Amino acid sequence: MQRYFISRNRGVSCTMKSDRVDKILAQWQRERPDLDVSPMGIIGRMARLAKHLERAIQETFSEFGLTVGEFDVLAALRRSGQPYQLSPTELFNALMVSSGTMTHRIDRLEQAGLVRRIPDPHDRRGTQIELTDKGFNVIEKAVEAHVVNEHRILSVLEASESEALIQLLRKLLVSFEE
Repeated sequence: MQRYFISRNRGVSCTMKSDRVDKILAQWQRERPDLDVSPMGIIGRMARLAKHLERAIQETFSEFGLTVGEFDVLAALRRSGQPYQLSPTELFNALMVSSGTMTHRIDRLEQAGLVRRIPDPHDRRGTQIELTDKGFNVIEKAVEAHVVNEHRILSVLEASESEALIQLLRKLLVSFEE
């Protein structure tokens, strides 16, 4: 039996299928009617969506022998522009991971021939991580497939819904990152 609920958005009503989070909210409403559990609806859906998105995105990256983290490193190097080099510190700061995690990712990508470590011309003690020709070719194909996949994932949204979602997510993210 499908459950449906009615939502009102600026005077326009629409019928939408209920999801698993609706069941959780209904249970809490029944057990603790004194609590406003509406934030659970938003955060719970965001958490569940994050898991679904991670799986869908990883499927695409797997076609190129990459993990999400490895794609992130290659993408950071590619979008940095020529000569497609960054220091390990610039990479882990850009990707918000620990230096140990970054070292592991770089090691795996270097073993696969997608990046190489080169001496930093500005610091004799430092190194730069450089995208190889093979790495450039892989990231070019992977980012194209990734964008197609993201369009497919978001195709259930109307353009106006996508724009509203962008604004709302940006507002939330800024509140954490300020």
